[in-house]
Amino acid sequence: MTKTIQHDMVIAAQGVTLTLGTSDASTDILRGIDLEVARGTSLALLGPSGSGKSSLMAVLSGLERASGGQVQVAGLDFTTLDEDALARARRGRIGIVLQAFHLLPTMTARENVAVPMELAGMADAFARADAELIAVGLGHRLHHYPTQLSGGEQQRVAIARALGPRPALVFADEPTGNLDTTTGAAIMDLLFERQAAAGATLIIITHDAGLAARCDRIIELADGQIAADRRR
Repeated sequence: MTKTIQHDMVIAAQGVTLTLGTSDASTDILRGIDLEVARGTSLALLGPSGSGKSSLMAVLSGLERASGGQVQVAGLDFTTLDEDALARARRGRIGIVLQAFHLLPTMTARENVAVPMELAGMADAFARADAELIAVGLGHRLHHYPTQLSGGEQQRVAIARALGPRPALVFADEPTGNLDTTTGAAIMDLLFERQAAAGATLIIITHDAGLAARCDRIIELADGQIAADRRR
């Protein structure tokens, strides 16, 4: 029987597995993950390359379907949804900030933030984009293209894009990996600030123990399983 997600939990996952490849050459990536994450908290998924942290993010964000188990996110049962339904479910509910920024080069900062909200059917998308960019200190860069922005500025645009729809859940996958130490620290300060302002749950995927220590909770992964679960 599928459990009903608790009202204070944005994620409820039970027995989650992920196997890639065919039966003759398959690889078990996730091996029975049980995880509940409360709304409005910050969580670090910590572990070395190959530990399964990015794969777990992909499953919890609906970018990858679990091979087994149950995954409930922001009130929806992801286990029962096909790829199209998962794409629709992400809109407005889940924001993602990636190491490589992934801004559209032919769109201005304003358009990069507004267009996803327009596609999700949100009203006043461009006004909201302006407000988000001002909030991350880019009110003077609204009409600049990604190639006209520094790496730190591009990541600020990515944060504004992720948080603009006021999602319940924000994932950040190695968000400072392409930034120098000083810029990276400033970006993390901003990300935590904007997460708190939006009341969102923040999940950071990282191999940096120092960054993980800033979160309310740290999950350490090893060989596709939870090896440790620590709370501040």
